[in-house]
Amino acid sequence: MNFKVIALTAAALSVAALPTTADARCHGCGVAAGVVGGLAAGAIIGSAIAGPRAYEVPPPAYYGPAPAPVYVEPAPEYYEGPACHIERQRFWDGYGWRHRRVEVCD
Repeated sequence: MNFKVIALTAAALSVAALPTTADARCHGCGVAAGVVGGLAAGAIIGSAIAGPRAYEVPPPAYYGPAPAPVYVEPAPEYYEGPACHIERQRFWDGYGWRHRRVEVCD
């Protein structure tokens, strides 16, 4: 249904863009007709590509019992290594007291 509507709309737009006897000397109408024709062709080709695909082979039917479920052990939620944190330490560098951040692991 959708393809028919698009095709009829494209055909109507193509016919509407043709020059009549009243404006037969219109020099810009060729550009308009080309634009409308290009849009119509794009709509027709796009709907043909996006339409249902009747040529695809359906997947084979599965006959027999369903396969047994497989248990997979979940991944650990956290790392069980040493607990580390950042501390701010004060130290003397020869000229004065300074601060630095140091990672400390328990």
